[in-house]
Amino acid sequence: MNSWLSKILTTGVVDEAWQQKAQAAALADTFRSQAFGITPENVAEVIQARSHLLTSVLPTFSQFCQTTLLVQPQAMLQVLWDVWLPLAMKLASRRQQLGSPLIQGILGGQGTGKTTMCQVLTLILQELGYRTLNLSLDDLYKTYSDRLALIQQDPRLIWRGPPGTHDIDLALNVLDQIRHSQNPVTVPRFDKSAYKGAGDRTTPEIVTGVDIVLFEGWFVGVRPIKPEAFDSAPPPILTDEDRQFARDMNEQLRNYLPLWERLDSLIVLYPIDYRCSLAWRKQAERQMIAAGKPGMNDTRIEEFVNYFWRSLHPELFIKPLVKSAKVDLVVEINPDHTLGAVYSNSK
Repeated sequence: MNSWLSKILTTGVVDEAWQQKAQAAALADTFRSQAFGITPENVAEVIQARSHLLTSVLPTFSQFCQTTLLVQPQAMLQVLWDVWLPLAMKLASRRQQLGSPLIQGILGGQGTGKTTMCQVLTLILQELGYRTLNLSLDDLYKTYSDRLALIQQDPRLIWRGPPGTHDIDLALNVLDQIRHSQNPVTVPRFDKSAYKGAGDRTTPEIVTGVDIVLFEGWFVGVRPIKPEAFDSAPPPILTDEDRQFARDMNEQLRNYLPLWERLDSLIVLYPIDYRCSLAWRKQAERQMIAAGKPGMNDTRIEEFVNYFWRSLHPELFIKPLVKSAKVDLVVEINPDHTLGAVYSNSK
């Protein structure tokens, strides 16, 4: 963490020297400054507004770090300053411009930190006076009984998660109600522990006055690709059966396009090496087992992750997407979970 940034933790003071160092740092990263609309002309104003927001949100953020993330605030202060604060300010500005609820898509796979980011953005946006709803693609799964029937139709859908296992009509209904400021709105929630881990709907959440929806999931915003891409697909798409499964999941994605059209913008949390998700999942499962909770062994994890790579392979679906104009912001994730480059494709 930069010494000029750590100073605010110990003193709470934002003096002129602090501001100047912060301005220089903001302009030094060209891609990030462009992504957040920072220019030499407005940098002083932007940094002043961000620093005021930092001091106001810091007590709540520090408590969140210690009680939820179980880390010291100083470990997260750099990413708060560099990404989460300016991103929250950008979302607030976009909400003002829209004049109606903002639906922000967030695409991120296992271990990319999308849940943490959504929690922190909610905290900051609340400080700015906006009511935020966190909605996961997982909340939109079909019911347990519907998925049992689905498996009868297609035995390949052994795990919930791939395209086809979600209730798209339900999702459209929820987002459209929020978009048109209808109150109250019944938001579905999903209990992954139900039916011995198969999962099922649980008590929904009743919300009113939503300003911003943070809609996250492992393939939120992902679009179908050309079928011939699977002719020379990367592992673990190896057999004719694998290729057919991938093509069928690709075709299922078409049903999600009306849902993606509801998004006002899309953020991608992008691992610089997609294979990191396997290592991250193993790490997470080992930590659960060490804590006395049930978890999968390494062989089971590899089967699980390979299953999802066969359905929507990151090299085929995510890598081209991050270069697309349909993505407003890309945040690269390093193998150690730290954030890398931040850039925008929007003109």
